[in-house]
Amino acid sequence: MTWQLRLHGVGNASAVELGSAMATIERDGAPWLTIDCGGEGLTAYQAHYGDMPRALFVTHTHLDHVAGFERLFVASYFDEPRRGRVRLYVPAPVVPLLHQRVGDYPNALAEGGVNFWDAFQVIPVGNSFWHDGVRLEVFPTRHHWPETAYGLRLHGSVVWTGDTRPIPEMLARFADAGELIAHDCALHGNPSHSGIEDLEREYSSELLARCLLYHYGNREEGEILAARGYRVAHPGQVVGLAVPTATILETA
Repeated sequence: MTWQLRLHGVGNASAVELGSAMATIERDGAPWLTIDCGGEGLTAYQAHYGDMPRALFVTHTHLDHVAGFERLFVASYFDEPRRGRVRLYVPAPVVPLLHQRVGDYPNALAEGGVNFWDAFQVIPVGNSFWHDGVRLEVFPTRHHWPETAYGLRLHGSVVWTGDTRPIPEMLARFADAGELIAHDCALHGNPSHSGIEDLEREYSSELLARCLLYHYGNREEGEILAARGYRVAHPGQVVGLAVPTATILETA
């Protein structure tokens, strides 16, 4: 069994040429779980797979991470075998925020009779959840406001921080099994995002060596980060992952 991480987009909200930050964990070459649903990221997903996601984890509700949901609603609702079966794993505190952002509009269809969430299977999650017989872990990150943004861990394989400032205390717990760490990082930080000097100040060299940096501002920033010796993510890139040591049910 092979596991991979496919990057659909790696830029911040202004870096249109890099695509909105979004990725899919693949198992044996097939999409397994997609992280977020940005506009450019969803376009890249569809261009590669020729389909729409069937299972997603939502890190937070800034529009560069959820702007694709209206398109996903249309694709899911009007495909009867898919309707109500697209799984959305959403950290419980994020559920009302997601509804405010993308679901709370009078009449999802002009004809009426349809709720936005009829197209999906919304699954509020806490510290962990099961997907396809595999246990994943969820942890809070430091982005804008407490309890609004979360990261994801597939034990022994990959950690996706989502948008965040440095979180050494979280990674000490949720990246302690040699995982690849896909981490928010630009050349310069701000109150909601990490800059490379922030990570250098707060992370060990061993942790930095496992980081794959994304959510930077433009291609030039990416080149500067790479020239400083860091691993930088690129749109469309596929990264091999270690086989998870997460709990996997034998019946999966």
